[in-house]
Amino acid sequence: MSTPAVPVQAPPLSKARRAGDLLFLSGQLPRGADGEIVEGDVAVQTRRALDNLLAVLETHGGTAADVVKVTAWLTDRRHYQAFNEVYRQVFGPPYPARSVVVCDLVADADVEIEATAYLARP
Repeated sequence: MSTPAVPVQAPPLSKARRAGDLLFLSGQLPRGADGEIVEGDVAVQTRRALDNLLAVLETHGGTAADVVKVTAWLTDRRHYQAFNEVYRQVFGPPYPARSVVVCDLVADADVEIEATAYLARP
């Protein structure tokens, strides 16, 4: 599914797939509207990745409150505090279940974030 706010991705993947009441959102990188990784520290990149994730979620009728699980990848454990500060601006209690992994990413970014949302059918 195409989402205007999030650039088209080259890899063979869907930005989101629904399975019953669950929506699985692919990992979002901090790409701007031009498709390039935004410049800035991990806080700036985290905000953009989360904005991209929420844009995909919203096209499926969801909000941040519907997110039940988040997985994030950071390139350095020293980014953890800044990541958490931005994360708290998007997700509030009760927070989604979450995992954070420190590793290299396939793109030249410091963060990638994926999520699962529960979207109960009306």
